[in-house]
Amino acid sequence: MKTLEELASLVPGAAIQGEQKMPIRGIEQDSRLVKEGTLFVCVPGVHVDGHDFIEQAVERGATAILTTRGDIAAPPGVAILRVPELHEALTAMVPYFYDYPGKAMRFIGITGTNGKTTTSYLTRSILRRAGYKVGLIGTIQIMIEDESLVIHNTTPDVVELQKTLALMRDRGMDYVVMEVSSHALDQNRVAGIEFDTAAFTNLTQDHLDYHHTLENYRQAKEKLFTLVSRSGEKASKTAVVNADDAAGKFMLAAASCRKLTYGLREAADLRGEKARVTARGAAFDIVGEWKGVPIALPLNLKITGKFNVYNALTATGIALAENIAPAVIKEALEAFTGVPGRFEQVDEGQDFAVIVDYAHTPDGVENVLKTAREITPKRIITVFGCGGDRDATKRPIMGRLAAEFSDVVIATSDNPRTEDPEEILRQVAVGVKEKIGDKHWELMTDRRSAIKRAVELAEADDMVVILGKGHEDYQILKDRTIHFDDREEAREAIRGRK
Repeated sequence: MKTLEELASLVPGAAIQGEQKMPIRGIEQDSRLVKEGTLFVCVPGVHVDGHDFIEQAVERGATAILTTRGDIAAPPGVAILRVPELHEALTAMVPYFYDYPGKAMRFIGITGTNGKTTTSYLTRSILRRAGYKVGLIGTIQIMIEDESLVIHNTTPDVVELQKTLALMRDRGMDYVVMEVSSHALDQNRVAGIEFDTAAFTNLTQDHLDYHHTLENYRQAKEKLFTLVSRSGEKASKTAVVNADDAAGKFMLAAASCRKLTYGLREAADLRGEKARVTARGAAFDIVGEWKGVPIALPLNLKITGKFNVYNALTATGIALAENIAPAVIKEALEAFTGVPGRFEQVDEGQDFAVIVDYAHTPDGVENVLKTAREITPKRIITVFGCGGDRDATKRPIMGRLAAEFSDVVIATSDNPRTEDPEEILRQVAVGVKEKIGDKHWELMTDRRSAIKRAVELAEADDMVVILGKGHEDYQILKDRTIHFDDREEAREAIRGRK
């Protein structure tokens, strides 16, 4: 437990109105989570302003309010902590409040456009096989060993993240494996974390609605390699980088620590060779050298696709950087069966394949459809959409790729948010028309109907590929969020076939 005075001392220009030595038992920016003795953070937002919930927070037991505003009056018995800039104050105070859990465990940070989730699960599996207790923070969920917690962002805000890390530390975790998004790096949500190994998967167009340019997006990713290079309380810092990706050289340049490269094409410390991809999995050899020791690792994976060859290479590089024995790496990778919503099969005994995947970027779409083409004897029927209130420039690109690599294309809605779904589809159609030729294609705003239509069209040995949502079980509309799971819808459509 800390006092308000101790927290204020960390922030230049901070001022307290009320009891200086007020004991603080928790920090929250959601009034619904406030308990007795909480410092309630008033976060001003576009749609919701935390200042509007001060009364509710006080009723729940908040004894102090954190704000940047000078016009907030303190309710009786409640102190006000005013700071010049809210985010900088939180990045200083919250890790300190929780006694810096980001320095107490070894941290693996994984960044890149695609592959973060599968790589994080592969890495988790290797570390657990090696006997370590592992926490996971990712797109799908937060995990403390086998316990799963709900997650709202790829990397949570600094308050939620530090509270979660403190829980992991207190539960005895040895490692934390984190997907680190460009937003989190740009907004410094990872403040207070001392990274030990940082990995880069790849960089393709995404999130330009936020970053505006691909260069800005790349530079946000580079920050992880600046962070891992900083000296700290732990030794042996390593940057693990995809040498085949053009952006890899920028990540390497940003890193001033030990470096390990991997790839299939370019010269690298670890190379994947003799890759063979089938419907049942992927086999390849990892060869190279690390710390002067030759590496020769033949692998037979239960997961398939060239992109998963890369993901396994990334995880292997991370594990070697953390001194895991190659034999343990091989055992863990070969036992791994997959991640929810990542090239996940929906099997109801039908004579055609149905795959659900989270791919929602041009590169992701291309990778999945190329893999589908390699293992599908007949037609590929693709269902996909593009999100609303997000980067619109990728819509025609994704339409073009779907048309190029599919035999049948059904474009539909994918979290349209506040935008008109029909307008989104019109933009997607521009790209579809460029490559579709005389192949069959449709536009259907209703995603359930689109999935049903794809299943109806499927014949023996075809593959229906449903892209964009993967593990997600919701659809975000203009006025509400509804339950929607592509896997459930596909099962229902298969069962409904006559």
